Amino acid sequence: MEIITGVPDGWPRDEEAALAVQDELRGRVVLDEPGPAPGTGLVTGVDVAYDDERDLVVAAAVVLDAVTLEVVEEATAVGRVAFPYVPGLLAFREIPTVLAALERLDSGPGTVVCDGYGLAHPRRFGLASHLGVLTGLPVIGVAKNPFTFTYDQPGPRRGDNSPLLADDGTEVGRALRTQDATKPVFVSVGHRVSLERACAHTLGLARRYRLPESTRHADSLCRRALKEAQEAQEAQEAQEAQEAQEAQEAQEAQEATA
Repeated sequence: MEIITGVPDGWPRDEEAALAVQDELRGRVVLDEPGPAPGTGLVTGVDVAYDDERDLVVAAAVVLDAVTLEVVEEATAVGRVAFPYVPGLLAFREIPTVLAALERLDSGPGTVVCDGYGLAHPRRFGLASHLGVLTGLPVIGVAKNPFTFTYDQPGPRRGDNSPLLADDGTEVGRALRTQDATKPVFVSVGHRVSLERACAHTLGLARRYRLPESTRHADSLCRRALKEAQEAQEAQEAQEAQEAQEAQEAQEAQEATA
């Protein structure tokens, strides 16, 4: 099991530095491009899973054909958590490993779908925006809950939606019904994709279930990869403990015959 221990140059180590990076990068988010047409090319779902006790974070990237929704390629990466847990700064914990998973893909990722937020973030710079600025890729965020924002319930039919609003009334995303009579998902722009197209991409990826297929595949893969990483680390720890025990016993035997 290879564990990535490095982080990008200049990666912040504390909250103050991370906030400064957010302030700097937020101005680079591109909001005036429509983005790739929904239902064309490739779409890549990314997700992460943690084992905080073992200081492990696993990222998965799953590339789908946007027309058939068949899996084209998948990749994972295992790393150490790169930043402490601070609400609003979760991207700093996840992005180094997500970048490593994306770099292992042979296929161009196309449009990237994050299980999280873009503009729908207290500082208007969630994971989807952060990842988009660092990679230059078109990225959207599709989340399972509205975070700190408010919305009116959209209509009951697939495709119905309503604005996701900040306290000042700014629209930061949409509550989007992907299946009839199910809870909505919460779509926000990350980088280089309009909100209308982000919603269209989401509907195109959520043909049978509430969540996009990109998210479902990435979630399943990163959970499997985390289990494998946990088992590998447990085996390594057991081997090291056994070797230490054997070394101790050998030393005691040598001392007893001295």
